[in-house]
Amino acid sequence: MTDRPTAVVTGASSGIGAATARALAGAGFHVVLGARRVDRLEEIAKEIDGTALRLDVTDKESAAAFVEAVPGCRLLVNNAGGAKGLEPVAEADEDDWRWMFEANVIGTLRLTQGLLPKLRASGDGHIITVTSIAALAPYDNGAGYTGAKHAQAMLHRTLRGELLGQPIRLTEICPGMVETEFSLVRFEGDQEKADNVYRGLTPLTAADVADVIAFAATRPSHVNLDQITLMPRAQASATRAHREG
Repeated sequence: MTDRPTAVVTGASSGIGAATARALAGAGFHVVLGARRVDRLEEIAKEIDGTALRLDVTDKESAAAFVEAVPGCRLLVNNAGGAKGLEPVAEADEDDWRWMFEANVIGTLRLTQGLLPKLRASGDGHIITVTSIAALAPYDNGAGYTGAKHAQAMLHRTLRGELLGQPIRLTEICPGMVETEFSLVRFEGDQEKADNVYRGLTPLTAADVADVIAFAATRPSHVNLDQITLMPRAQASATRAHREG
């Protein structure tokens, strides 16, 4: 594709993924963008001189075809995922839970497994997984999402030991409130509910998170930033935030 090192970003059609693709391109990577919305991917790829490939991480064949189309890889950013619903366990929707585990956990497994040989072959591989502060503690009505993010985080953290001694670094990014399409998806397109999540405070932007990802990706090869938690100044934890008004 190019003589630049290749970075693969999943969930790259919007939000943190799209911002990360732009940030990594600015840092000198050739970015392979993966997501279901190919029209959006192609626009971003054209802007940053990257490569757009369709990817549905919840579909085994789609993930395998995507991996096969990537000739080499030095950096993998596991960003695809998301939340659905905000109900207590007693009212949980099995289909929502199934989707969250497929998108956040199994999707991360598929891409990581598939690209590990190429990351290893690069001689300086790096896996960055975007989890969440939901991977650090539970919160009421969030068992499906926090459960999926805890599982995704355990997958990633386990690799730190399993790949020790190999030329692959691992970084976990744990963002707090970030204003993207995340809440809109969680509330099935209810804009008012999504807007209320960020009411009275200044949340992080996708670019804020992308900046941190690019920083981690551009440290010297011997430097491993294991885990980075970032939240708005107005947020102290998944359940504590200061709102004006």
